[in-house]
Amino acid sequence: MYARAARAGGSRPPQLQRVSQRLAPPDHWIFATVAGLVAIGLVMVFSASSATAYATYHDTAYFLKRQLIWLVIGGVFAYGAYRIDYTKLKRISPAIVGITILLLLCTLIPHVGLQTGGARRWLGVSAISFQPSEIAKLALVLFFAAKLSTIGVEVRSLVRGTVPCLLVAAGLAVPILLEPDMGTASLVMFTAFGMLFCAGARIEHLAVCLFALLPPVALAVGSSAYKRARILAFLDPWKDAQNTGFHIVQSLLALGSGGIFGLGLGASRQKFFYLPEAHTDFIFAVVGEELGMLGTMMVLALFAAFAVRAFMLAQRTADRFGYFLIVGCALLIVIQAFINIGVVTSSWPVTGVPLPFISFGGTSLIVSLVAVALIMNVARRTR
Repeated sequence: MYARAARAGGSRPPQLQRVSQRLAPPDHWIFATVAGLVAIGLVMVFSASSATAYATYHDTAYFLKRQLIWLVIGGVFAYGAYRIDYTKLKRISPAIVGITILLLLCTLIPHVGLQTGGARRWLGVSAISFQPSEIAKLALVLFFAAKLSTIGVEVRSLVRGTVPCLLVAAGLAVPILLEPDMGTASLVMFTAFGMLFCAGARIEHLAVCLFALLPPVALAVGSSAYKRARILAFLDPWKDAQNTGFHIVQSLLALGSGGIFGLGLGASRQKFFYLPEAHTDFIFAVVGEELGMLGTMMVLALFAAFAVRAFMLAQRTADRFGYFLIVGCALLIVIQAFINIGVVTSSWPVTGVPLPFISFGGTSLIVSLVAVALIMNVARRTR
């Protein structure tokens, strides 16, 4: 019957037709830049952590082995995010935000949230733990992408667009700030403002909301002696170089001693218990010390190339949810990178924000890889 219909110019009923959509291969530019950053990260984690790892665990490759395990786990999650139909995430994004807020609140409960260094940021057990604040960054991007793709031009309304979105961002940022984790809380808000700007929100509305946030932020910083000390150390780290300004001073010494070409891979002196958090938050200082200005410029170039390519891919998609998903994931990674680099170079107050793909850290690496996978997922489905 269908053969006769075809010869007569007919076609199969729509419910019987098979539509095969040929998906594009993974974007080579995104893959290459991220692979380069991950490779640099593995080398630098081993180099920056070798002294601490040997002194603590009698194994110079202890942190490298753990980072490789997290990389494999992150690759599995990223592959799942790459293969899923990303449009399905739009419907469940509010539920993801709700679950994430509950997890963040759980970290604040004594004997539930794991406390390290005076902060409750982890859930689980010591061997297997994760940071809900890292998941909160991705939850924010998913929610904003869904919301902004739905409200359309109403984003230009202060009451119906900008304020409701920022209230959700604040709902994620406040529990993170209470952990306390000022760096990730600020990253959440910066990403929110960036996505609203890209969606077409009015500049004056964003400025009003920003000024409205300044008093509670100033109160939160001013009420904590620890946060006040960090701000004062940022303004003049050499005034108290052995105490509050110690991190920044040691970081600047590492960068300065590297010069243009660096001391050589593995030849860092600051990693021998001078530079705190050498393999996590301040790993970029070790990059500058061992690989010199050329090494730091290479890292900056890879992040810049990633950002340019991601925004090019966003411009090619006609799906508003896909567009905002790419923009949000790109902003999340790039803003975090430049906050971390700003801290290391004394251009930003000291905050506990890792350098994406390079710093040691399981949850951060997994979330960053999933964000990249979502970018490539949207890109390969764009005709």
